[in-house]
Amino acid sequence: MNPEVRALLAGWYARFDGWHGSDRVLRGSPVQAWFRRRAARRLAVLGYHGIDDPAGFADHLDRVQRGFRPVSLHEVEEAVHGGRALPPHSVLITFDDGDRSVHTHALPLLAERGLPAVCFVIPSLIGTDTPYWWDEVEHLARHGGTTRLVPPAPPGILVHTVKLLPEKDRQRALQELRGTATVPAPRRAQLTAAELRELEAGGITVGNHTLTHPCLDRCEPGQARAEVLHAHEALTDMLGRPPTSFAYPNGNEDEHAHRAIKEAGYRSAFLYNHRLAAPGSCHPLRIDRLVVSSRTSTDRLETIMSGLHPTVFHSLRSAARAAAPAVHLIKRRF
Repeated sequence: MNPEVRALLAGWYARFDGWHGSDRVLRGSPVQAWFRRRAARRLAVLGYHGIDDPAGFADHLDRVQRGFRPVSLHEVEEAVHGGRALPPHSVLITFDDGDRSVHTHALPLLAERGLPAVCFVIPSLIGTDTPYWWDEVEHLARHGGTTRLVPPAPPGILVHTVKLLPEKDRQRALQELRGTATVPAPRRAQLTAAELRELEAGGITVGNHTLTHPCLDRCEPGQARAEVLHAHEALTDMLGRPPTSFAYPNGNEDEHAHRAIKEAGYRSAFLYNHRLAAPGSCHPLRIDRLVVSSRTSTDRLETIMSGLHPTVFHSLRSAARAAAPAVHLIKRRF
């Protein structure tokens, strides 16, 4: 797209994003129609986590069914390896982390509509009541926990700061937070191996999301490799088959992990970069994904799947970084 047009879109959206009707206006604009036509040969990979709003998620599925072509992981893997091309306006539904709500809420809603999906899980958590480490960091910080390894910050910001640490320091920071907080993090029931098999029986393919969910680019080479391969072995045992798909935690790539993924025979791996994918030209182990949640409005979902919202988002982020190099991200209000 012309850089001047991108800048105009970014300026418009920055001005009106605080108004609750901005997504509705953007969806009904001529530029949305242009983006939708342009996106016909792209793949919209929707990247959810947990299902906080089942009714909202059901609305998403109904919209996908009405105006798009839901596809399976197998179809996507075939397309990115040079096989049969995907139909226009293809959509793949994915979930990261393996939250229990994927089993309790997403599975019945998807099965009712006959829609396929993929769920990337953290095998070290399967069958446990261990909370996600990032949730634990935020809880501990809210209850007086401190660490010498990062500057003091509000709990929500502290999580992002801890993610930037080298993996060994992240683990030390978590131990310091546990030792100083006044209230331990509550336990959290995770999926079981039997429930993973129920997901697969219901049309949700299970994939690899590393053994413990570190940011792979913060790991040492041997650790990144172990996170991929040990998770692969564990999932093969649980599922009775080797997984074929991988999702990078937090979307962070790493060449050592990339080589391990390739060595283990994975046919696909997904980023988390809020971009539409180009199945005919993307690397099979670097497939773009869109950032969504079950609370995303259907108006915004439309502009996300057309590529308009991602274009505006990345334009705004680039402008923010140019204006203030210390700003590393714009809050994702999806």
